[in-house]
Amino acid sequence: MKILHLDTNHPLLLDQLQKAGFKNEEDYTATKTEIESKIENYNGIIIRSRFAIDKTFLGKAKNLKFIGRVGAGLENIDIEYAEKLGIKLFNAPEGNRNAVGEHALGMILSLFNKLNQGDQSVRAGKWLREEHRGIELDGKTVGIIGYGNMGRAFARKLRGFNVEVICYDILDDVENSDATQVVLKELFEKTDVLSLHTPETGKTIGMINKSFIHKFKKPFWLINTARGKSVVTTDLVDALKEGKVLGAGLDVLEYEKSSFENLFASKKEMPDAFATLLKMDNVILSPHVAGWTIESKEKLAQTIVDKIKANFC
Repeated sequence: MKILHLDTNHPLLLDQLQKAGFKNEEDYTATKTEIESKIENYNGIIIRSRFAIDKTFLGKAKNLKFIGRVGAGLENIDIEYAEKLGIKLFNAPEGNRNAVGEHALGMILSLFNKLNQGDQSVRAGKWLREEHRGIELDGKTVGIIGYGNMGRAFARKLRGFNVEVICYDILDDVENSDATQVVLKELFEKTDVLSLHTPETGKTIGMINKSFIHKFKKPFWLINTARGKSVVTTDLVDALKEGKVLGAGLDVLEYEKSSFENLFASKKEMPDAFATLLKMDNVILSPHVAGWTIESKEKLAQTIVDKIKANFC
């Protein structure tokens, strides 16, 4: 079987697939149109987020048997059409769940202890101790929306912090020893920190909007290491100004391209809401790197290799 690699990944992916009898070919620079012109020659492709695998692309992939996405989500692939064509889809949420959990926890602790603000103050020659007095995670209630690989990994990281961890998920009976599953009403009543761990779907796009935010009984902190389009940025900014949201840690943004490799979908002016976020001291931003560690790079690649070998060897 011939596999076309469209993004660079950990070298173990190429090495192990070759040893398993697959023929690897690499093309990291051709345009999507150029790839479409030759995709019928391949039985599998490996991609991260270089471009969307849409119906047009799949229609030209006459001999494609599988797509491996070295990442957690599959939203850059037309899943329904791929499955209709009998193409197997492999992703690797198991590979970066630990990294995402650590990143989410790091954002909470940084926000609570004003670490970014304190660092900037000292660098500016200021020694403002009272202004940077923090709060403790101890005794708080952390609400998790989405209790799959990522949500579970994050809940596990909260062990030892003396927090109540509750979760909401569209599936029933997902709770374990790390979190108690609740209905939305209880989530709204108890949550001090809300962390999102959901994929991008029709139900999650725009999920965190003005109406949703104002259902929470208490002002809360928001962490998003999932997908940017789950949060309506203008509504979040308004809630931050009002004090309904006390602070936010955002690894992902509404304005990212569908490939996740760049920030804006087009070369237009910076949205007003994003410009406001950049000026807020109680907001921490990172460039979609929650699952982007040295260790996760290897684990993601290994997960994809194992799934391909399990199905085609």
